[in-house]
Parts: sequence; structure tokens; C-alpha cells
Amino acid sequence: MTALKLPELDALERIIELGAGRLESRVVCEVNLPGGGAYPVHVITLGNPAREVPAVGYFGGVHGLERIGAGVVIAYLQSLVMRLQWDSTLHKQLESVRLVFMPIVNPGGMALGTRANPHGVDLMRNAPVEASDPVPFLVGGQRLSAGLPWYRGPKSKPMEIENQAVCDVVNTELLSRDFSLSVDCHSGFGARDRIWFPYAHKRAPITHLAEMHALKSIFVQSNSHHRYIIEPQSLQYLAHGDIWDYLYLQSCVQPQRVFLPLTLEMGSWLWVKKNPRQLFTRHGIFNPLIEHRQQRVLRQHQLLLDFLSRAACGHPLWLPGSETRAQHHAQALQDWY
Repeated sequence: MTALKLPELDALERIIELGAGRLESRVVCEVNLPGGGAYPVHVITLGNPAREVPAVGYFGGVHGLERIGAGVVIAYLQSLVMRLQWDSTLHKQLESVRLVFMPIVNPGGMALGTRANPHGVDLMRNAPVEASDPVPFLVGGQRLSAGLPWYRGPKSKPMEIENQAVCDVVNTELLSRDFSLSVDCHSGFGARDRIWFPYAHKRAPITHLAEMHALKSIFVQSNSHHRYIIEPQSLQYLAHGDIWDYLYLQSCVQPQRVFLPLTLEMGSWLWVKKNPRQLFTRHGIFNPLIEHRQQRVLRQHQLLLDFLSRAACGHPLWLPGSETRAQHHAQALQDWY
């Protein structure tokens, strides 16, 4: 049986063709649908492959219903590929950074119109991380049934193939370097756009809290009119099995290296407020369905994604040293904890 066509996957594969010779692309796994058919999970890289340079990872489509997350990452990748034809400044920048794209992590869920993957597993509740404090019922992750949302998967089984692919890419491309950033694009929480960072499984501050505060500081200083709320996810709710908690904890095994994973949580309630009819469709709760609003969303987050690549390039200039680290840590505790 042939898999249903995914517009986002078609768009991504066109970009890969357009960028031939300027980027590298590989399929890290294939996701099978229950009734037959399979979808590739692509990883696209560009920039300097040397381990001495920093890297940024861009991820989307982890939840199949949140198609706008994949769209934001694909739009940024397309912009870069088009600019490579004429932008000498971008060519110079890419000598100092590695960019890694995994825009459609969960193509099976996207094809089926489900948050979970084809096995019914929520990929953001599937990592082997247990919350140390009570989590909200169901929302924080459950093992009762794949027929209920936020299913973690069987305890005795390894992570789903999509999450294993994410881990392989992050370990190979990001955690192998002294400095790396990542952003995972989602939608559906509240009426404000939020940028979350670990932890999701406990309320304690992360080891690199000072570095995260310094990153927030340069973003705010450079973009004084931004509309993001930047905070640890634990301020909103706790959850089992967060993949970015899992990967961040892995990164801390190498104390000389810094990995700062972010999650962009686009506030979809605002789209519903402007168009209440969206409540009557599953996709409408998580995506802007009117074309001009979708185009606006695709545009407005490009600044954030581009900022991360520049911040990675310039990280020696803003990462706190021994004389400022304590100050950043203390301010972060006051702001967030």
C-alpha cells in the first residue's frame, strides 16, 4: 500500500533537491503505517562539519497534529537554501557553525492526524526519564493505554524508532561538540508563544542555568520587542519521559561541554480566539487554518531560529565566565525559581 502524500514531506524533499551540492541529506529511519506504506525521516545538514565548531539543531513535527512546527522549520531551511545562491555573509557564517535539521520527526502521526506516532506513543513522553514529583493525570504521561492521549509506551520496550533517530542525530551532531543549541517547534499551549528549557521532570534548576540566562539576556537585548515568554517547562507542568530532559542529562556526563535545548511552544489558543470555528477540527486546535495567519506564523519565528545560529557562532563572546557566572545564576534563580 502506498503511503498518503504529506505536503510538508513533499516540500522538504523539494528543498533537498534545490540544495543539492550545498547541503547533505540522509534518511535516518523509515516509519511504517499499520495498513502499509512507509515514510522517511530526513536529516539535513549544512555548514562546517568540523567538531571544533558549534552546532544548532532544528526539530519539528514531533507531534503529528502540530503541523505548524514542521512548517516553521521547513520555512527556515528553505530560506537558507535560497540565500546560499547569493548571500556571501551566510556562506561566511556557515564556516563557523554546523546546522542540523530534522523537520518531520513523526511523519506517521502527521499522516494519521494524531499527536502520537503510528503505535499510539507520544514521543514527548517516551524517553526513560521518570518525574521526581507528581505529574498531572494523563497529561504528564501514562502507561494505561495507547487509546488514551499522552501514552508513554510499554515500560519494558526501548524508545520508539523516531526517538532513537533523534537521539542518534543529537549525539552524533550536537553532543560531540563543546557547544550546541537546539530548538524543537511545537504548538498548542496557551495564547502566548513560549520558549521552554529543561527540566520537565523536576522543578530543580539545570546545571547550565547561568548559560541559559545569558542566552536569554542576549536575545532580549537584541530583540526588545519580542513576544516570547522564556521559562523552564517545570513552571507550567511536570511530565515523565521528556526526550530533551533525557538528552540534556546525557550531555551533562561531559562537564566541559554545553548543550542548551529549547522548545518553542506556539500559543495556538490565539488562533482559535480569532477563528473560533477551528475548535471543531482536530488540526484547528493546533494550527492556524487561515492562510494569511499561517504565513504570518511562518514569518515571525524565523528571527528566533536565525538568532540561534548567530548565537552559536558567537558563543565565546556571551557565555558567562568565572567572574559573571554566579551573577547570571543568581539572577536566573530570582527570575524563574
